[in-house]
Amino acid sequence: MHGMILALTAAVAAALLVCRLALRERRTPGSARRTLAFLRDRRALTAGLCAGLLLAALGWRGTGPGAVAWAALAGILVAGLSSGSGNGEGPAPGARARGTGPGGSRNQE
Repeated sequence: MHGMILALTAAVAAALLVCRLALRERRTPGSARRTLAFLRDRRALTAGLCAGLLLAALGWRGTGPGAVAWAALAGILVAGLSSGSGNGEGPAPGARARGTGPGGSRNQE
């Protein structure tokens, strides 16, 4: 029963984050794509997966299977925070600003 309550609260927290993302996208079109740019960053996804698996293993021993939902949510948040795209306001990982030279400096023109 305790594990089910943990999983349900994690599902509610994830739903709130999705609703927040949808409302922000409705207000500013294209913001969801910038916010979710970390899904194309392999380094960020690897960090999130490692954090999620570590937290799931530790949580399973302490509280049971309900901790897996929280570990998955934490892994997604770690991936988002460790992304090369920063806070979601910048370009997608690997993107270059228009007008830059091969080294990324505008002074090379």
